[in-house]
Amino acid sequence: MPYCNIPNDLSKIKTKMAFNLTKRQLLCFGAAAAVGIPTYIFTRSAIGNSAAMFVMIALMLPFFFVAMYERDGLPAEKVARNIIRTLFIRPGKRPYKTENLYTVLTKEEQTIDADKKDETAATRR
Repeated sequence: MPYCNIPNDLSKIKTKMAFNLTKRQLLCFGAAAAVGIPTYIFTRSAIGNSAAMFVMIALMLPFFFVAMYERDGLPAEKVARNIIRTLFIRPGKRPYKTENLYTVLTKEEQTIDADKKDETAATRR
């Protein structure tokens, strides 16, 4: 009897549109083709086939990266946003600070004691 494996976590299953690719991958690959192919066609006469091919590859790689990269269920732009946020926007060290009420009370007590000493010293003169 044939069977198929069903994963335990169904949230990781993504809907495939065409050619076993997700909608995101199809959009990114289409954008890569829209940028890379005209670049190759227009630059091959000026710089040669090999150099035009390398320029096309260099322009298409970011689109492929955005389409395929995923870390901990997050796409590339969200991972980049989190990295930028932690490195540049938010402070590097976030010390754990508590409000110690005991120190506040002891400071108040010390100031009250100091005031009383000043008053007693003033009355003795």
